[in-house]
Amino acid sequence: MTQAPVVSEPTTGDILDVARAQVLDRGEPLSRDQVLEVLRLPEERLIELLQLAHDVRMRWCGPEVEVEGIISLKTGGCPEDCHFCSQSGLFASPVRSAWIDIPSLVEAAKQTAKTGATEFCIVAAVRGPDKRLLSQVAAGIEAIRNEVDIQIACSLGMLTQEQVDQLKDMGVHRYNHNLETARSHFPNVVTTHTWEERWDTLRMVRDAGMEVCCGGILGMGESLEQRAEFAADLASLEPDEVPLNFLNPRPGTPFGDLDVLPASEALRSVAAFRLALPRTILRFAGGREITLGDLGAQQGILGGINAVIVGNYLTTLGRPAEDDLDLLSDLSMPIKALNDSI
Repeated sequence: MTQAPVVSEPTTGDILDVARAQVLDRGEPLSRDQVLEVLRLPEERLIELLQLAHDVRMRWCGPEVEVEGIISLKTGGCPEDCHFCSQSGLFASPVRSAWIDIPSLVEAAKQTAKTGATEFCIVAAVRGPDKRLLSQVAAGIEAIRNEVDIQIACSLGMLTQEQVDQLKDMGVHRYNHNLETARSHFPNVVTTHTWEERWDTLRMVRDAGMEVCCGGILGMGESLEQRAEFAADLASLEPDEVPLNFLNPRPGTPFGDLDVLPASEALRSVAAFRLALPRTILRFAGGREITLGDLGAQQGILGGINAVIVGNYLTTLGRPAEDDLDLLSDLSMPIKALNDSI
């Protein structure tokens, strides 16, 4: 998987009219420059934009929503310096290193399945997995499969080819590794590894036949130009799923004093990413509660989102799962595993 060059098409006429013809009618994603035009739309056009993004989602993905739960097998003590993350062992945050046992992992998968979720993701705060961690992941996957009917994904940091092959053999069908932000902004977010190292892991995952889950966090001080660059980066990767997080500033981290992204800007970004990724699973992830609240969550689901993480995140609280499930029911959006249908 090589990174495709970004070709920016000149836009003539109103950007939303162009997007209707290009994305809604033909299923062709917006270019980087076109995404930037969308991100610069005035406030009074937000509702129109969200409606178009919803129409694109319905046209090219359908009404179904994929629901996922996540669990941290290893929390805290990470050697990397991702400036947004309270799990870094380099920052004076309140999160401390901890592991959970296999029975707890199985119970979490059971509770996730009870919500109707079709996806369960095992996460670890590491640069990359060592033998001990991979052994625990293998034991956990086997134990879950013996008791729970649910698809299993993993997010274990950067991988070697041997580790990719091991996870594939374990039956992991989707691997998450976020690029986090645009390549040009990445050095302002992480200094202990590079954007290219993350890209290499994603390439190996794709080549091994696992589904690729790759997104990032909006509101980390990036410019609108860099946000458009990030959307184009993801479009060139062609991931199966893109989780969109919004920065929830964590005490003790370098980004702990950044402002929360305004709700209207977050929603405009959701819609813009849908227009850049018309056929992709676009998932609401961390930070949506503090950024959008209940009304914004509904607007996002009616503005291009077609997947959600239910329950709590890794180190922050989420909306109660019942609230999201009730909302999907009210909107007549059935829960379904989407990897086979998009």
